[in-house]
Amino acid sequence: MQSLVGTGVALVTPFKKDFSVDTEALKRIVNFVIDGGVEYLVVLGTTAETATLTADEQELVIATIIEANNGRLPLVLGVGGNNTYKVVEELKSRDFSKFSAILSVSPYYNKPTQEGIYQHFKAIAEASPVPVILYNVPGRTASNMLPSTVVRLANDFKNIIGIKEAAGDIVQAMKLIQNAPKGFLVISGDDMITLPMVLAGGSGVISVIGEGFPKQFSEMVRLGLQRKVDEAYQLHYLLADSIDMIFEQGNPAGIKEVFKTLGLSENTLRLPLVNVNQDLAARLENFTKKIS
Repeated sequence: MQSLVGTGVALVTPFKKDFSVDTEALKRIVNFVIDGGVEYLVVLGTTAETATLTADEQELVIATIIEANNGRLPLVLGVGGNNTYKVVEELKSRDFSKFSAILSVSPYYNKPTQEGIYQHFKAIAEASPVPVILYNVPGRTASNMLPSTVVRLANDFKNIIGIKEAAGDIVQAMKLIQNAPKGFLVISGDDMITLPMVLAGGSGVISVIGEGFPKQFSEMVRLGLQRKVDEAYQLHYLLADSIDMIFEQGNPAGIKEVFKTLGLSENTLRLPLVNVNQDLAARLENFTKKIS
């Protein structure tokens, strides 16, 4: 899908100081990243603190982003979990008319075998009314979806159109790019190795830093896709320190600190996540003021 090539951003859920969802701040963030030039928006991913949102709050976040986006960019919805039956039921019951695809994480905690991962996504592919992007993030799921499993899924189900690959392993990413069917999207899930993945033949990124600095990061990806290597690496190194910083004490604590400096939202998180410490907050503030 050409519309999902480039930079997607995994939107945060901003909270007020009383921990309620801040819909006005969310609208500001949506407009900020669209104005910054990103290609698509990812709704209710890990960065959205989805695990801490009630069902009603999740619907509020979806409705707010759809309204703020107003049809300008493609939307991808996070629909995943470690209960295959529950995911399939959501796919059968939800209205996906405003979404171009779903992003579905490999089952966490259960630690399924590769065959179990295959069967999980087989069930999802057969139930999903929209294209499916797989999500491999071993640091959170405790299991690695191997390239052989991804390629098998991509070949067997035409509506599995890509993978957000966040193993942090450029060699594994290259194996995916090498062996996946033509047109299959290999999307970086690691901001720091996005440019090397794009230059190796990847399709772009689903990014966290890209929502804090959308103009610079999305331009880096476009330059990489155009094979303008030196110009792209200039932007990579401009942002590299900030990528380390936003993940230093957990996501989305770092990026929420950037948004606070930008005046877009509070830096409130819900437990078990907590704010970054004062030292990191000061470093992020200084970087953000320097770049913005």
